[in-house]
Amino acid sequence: MTLLHDRFPEADLPHVALGTRPTPVRRLEGWGGEVWLKDESVFGDGDWGGNKVRKLEWIIPEAHRRGRRTLFTVGGIGTHWGLAAALYGREHGLRTVLGLVDQPVDDHVRDQLHRLEASGALVHRYPSVGRLKLAAPGLLWRHREGLRLPYYLPAGGSSPVGTLGYVDAGLEIAEQVRSGALPEPAVVVTAVGSAGTAAGLTVGLALGGLSSQVLGIVVNDAFRLDAEVVATLANGTVELLQRRGATIDHVVHESDLTTTDAYLGQTYGATTPEGVAALESARADGLELEPVYTAKAFAAVRDVASRTAGPVLVLNTHGPRGPGAIS
Repeated sequence: MTLLHDRFPEADLPHVALGTRPTPVRRLEGWGGEVWLKDESVFGDGDWGGNKVRKLEWIIPEAHRRGRRTLFTVGGIGTHWGLAAALYGREHGLRTVLGLVDQPVDDHVRDQLHRLEASGALVHRYPSVGRLKLAAPGLLWRHREGLRLPYYLPAGGSSPVGTLGYVDAGLEIAEQVRSGALPEPAVVVTAVGSAGTAAGLTVGLALGGLSSQVLGIVVNDAFRLDAEVVATLANGTVELLQRRGATIDHVVHESDLTTTDAYLGQTYGATTPEGVAALESARADGLELEPVYTAKAFAAVRDVASRTAGPVLVLNTHGPRGPGAIS
């Protein structure tokens, strides 16, 4: 049982357990203030974990609920989300079709492409978001089963269903505060590439009785990811809970969270000097980050902690655990 099921036992919320909860929290030293870590990298089974797996705990059973055997989703050519969907979907009888857009290529992206090719996913690559959008209807039809189209998922799995994973994680943070594992954060920092993690946290923290402010560090310039967009997804997730029978009347307002693109750099996937410095500092703390999402979130933590009167909690959402992930 998840904390979300405990909170809403009356709701119809199909779920498959893919990881062990709660993920650990600990204090980090040398980041400019009182900084705590919630290590989401350990969430997940086998050789691949991270925040995408929390989303898949709800997405996979939803695909089965809808009678679909194929997932169709999109992302950059270095997508962690697409790889997680392919690996966990395969374990649960689902094939994955990926529509991928080119991004700046470095060693990290090359490694991801290798993993994607070995995952069993059917990969279709395009030079721009515009070209992918034009191709998407044809891809859906091409990969249909009879007249049944694949189950479409937006980038990052950030649908209302996928976002349930971080409503549950927000409740988990509140439980860890109540148990004394960490102090109540003034600010919770997470990278924002598709809004699902930040949206779910905003709902879950509030339902858990915390007043913590979510700060989303925007790392994707392919579409809007401001507070209005995140709040809209959060409220869509609340509406999903209501449709599934949960007794909830919570409303998320734009003022309940903040996003900033100040740490993005030139474009999605481009490294920044601040991000590279954060990677090095994190290694000293025994953390493995990547340059696209988590390095930029951790780069922001130094600035946030220095101007925040209270504890700052940062999520490490990076999940690969070595070459076994491509087996």
